[in-house]
Amino acid sequence: MNTREIVDTYYRLANSGEWDAWCDLFAVDQTMDEQLAGHVEGRETLREMMKGFPEMYASFSNTPVHIVVDGEQAAVVSHISAVTTGGDTVEAEVCNYFRISSGLIQYMSNFHDSVPFAAVTGA
Repeated sequence: MNTREIVDTYYRLANSGEWDAWCDLFAVDQTMDEQLAGHVEGRETLREMMKGFPEMYASFSNTPVHIVVDGEQAAVVSHISAVTTGGDTVEAEVCNYFRISSGLIQYMSNFHDSVPFAAVTGA
């Protein structure tokens, strides 16, 4: 897959809740700087972390609004709409940065306001 296909697949799998397949998009030694979860190293660490995702959200969608691809890098502006298992809603604008290597996500970071996620983080 090329960079655009990887990015498109990332959002398709996330929006369908296919978290195990979503994790397979990442390199074994991936690094992620996630706004809420912090610094995450390794695909299997990410996979374990994502096992709890369905317990946090009754519904979750992350819809790309604008995608920029430059070789093996991409930036995506998107909108998250979610409902927690407790019934709280989350609406947030997000920007994700991706760096691809050998057809897998080697590095990813995301940036967003954390206030809409207060029901999830307890902050």
